[in-house]
Amino acid sequence: MTVAEGGALGWVERIRRSSGPVRFHQYTRYTLYSFAVCEAGLLAFWCAAQRGGMAVWVLVPLLALFVAHPACHLLLTRAGLRYYLGTAGRPDRLIAAYAAVTAAGVAFLHTAIGAGWTDLGAVAASTWLLMFLPGPLLLVLPVRLAGALTASAVALSGLSVAVLDLPGQNLGYHVGASVLGAVFFGFSYRCSGWTMRVVSELEAARETQARLAVAEERLRFGRDLHDVLGRNLSVIALKSELAVQLAQRGSPSAVDQMTEVQRIARESQREMREVVRGYREADLHTELVGARGVLRAAGIDCRIEDSGSGELPERLQSALGWVVREGTTNVLRHADARWCAIRLRTGPGDGAAELVMENDGVPPPRAGAEGGSGLAGLRERLAELGGTLADERRGDGTFRLTARVPGRPEGGGEPAGEARGKARGDNRGNARENTPGNAPGNAMENTAREDER
Repeated sequence: MTVAEGGALGWVERIRRSSGPVRFHQYTRYTLYSFAVCEAGLLAFWCAAQRGGMAVWVLVPLLALFVAHPACHLLLTRAGLRYYLGTAGRPDRLIAAYAAVTAAGVAFLHTAIGAGWTDLGAVAASTWLLMFLPGPLLLVLPVRLAGALTASAVALSGLSVAVLDLPGQNLGYHVGASVLGAVFFGFSYRCSGWTMRVVSELEAARETQARLAVAEERLRFGRDLHDVLGRNLSVIALKSELAVQLAQRGSPSAVDQMTEVQRIARESQREMREVVRGYREADLHTELVGARGVLRAAGIDCRIEDSGSGELPERLQSALGWVVREGTTNVLRHADARWCAIRLRTGPGDGAAELVMENDGVPPPRAGAEGGSGLAGLRERLAELGGTLADERRGDGTFRLTARVPGRPEGGGEPAGEARGKARGDNRGNARENTPGNAPGNAMENTAREDER
């Protein structure tokens, strides 16, 4: 495993190539974590800036305080985000520990004034503790409760500074900076958590919408099959029942009824094939509109240049529609694109078409990676129409997929794919006429002719 795959660079690369909501969550989460790191840095700078020696009874509790408070800050922020997003319970023990360490720190700093540092230095350190206090609390407590706790802490700390008979500017600085810092950090934490929750809800709504679209398509397909086959199957059942009764009575009309059953069954088979064929064929204009909507929903800027998709023959539209569908799927699954361009050009006279899909999110080639079968299937589909498909990984980090389909195949005849399809259809039709399954129908026709004679 290389460093880029398993170390910090690999972690950064995985975040960069993840989806937009995941990246937003990670960036926001670690931004809030950085506030705890900044607090630790400020307290460490404060310790280094003090002149003169400190008594041991002051230094040891002070260092323990300056380690415990940022640690509680970080742990409560981490647990508070999970609670706010609804993935974990409320961390009551961490809330109590964070509030207790903050109160103990402010009280210790005010009590130890004059133990080797200036009065303003002690007030500044206690101010920083109060500034960061409401941030994590607003992720786990209601706004009014967290605001009341913060206001009480600032008021008690200000009263303590006033009782110590410090200069008036120290009191003003302490209260003013504590209030402004508390408002800033409280708003930042609460707003960040709310935004993360909204993004999560939007992502869940998008997934639900996709599932509903699939369910709706299944219902529509089932409804179409029911409309096509339901009535015919009912008629087949009734006529078969009637034929049985007529056959039991020895009536020659039973043959006519079974012949009609056979005709309805073949008609139902033809209608069912038309329904399935309509679902398998891809409409080019519909695929272009769908690709733009899906890519933009994924945060990818999609530009489409359509110069006459509606004027192409149906067979070309279907083939190029599959190219758009497969190309869009590849962009969403394998690329980290910021933009995607789809250009369709059609020939002025012969009806030839060229479709180019290009995006800037091509991943670096990996050793031992095998290509998928999607592009190979598209090449086979286009080859049946005399077309070609080319993919190109360019040096500027873009990927280009180009599909070219002639309006008429070489030789002037019908496309080889359609000719083969018609030949297969004719052969299947002849085979159905000669299969043993049709023997009962032929036998009934012969019996009917003998009865007539």
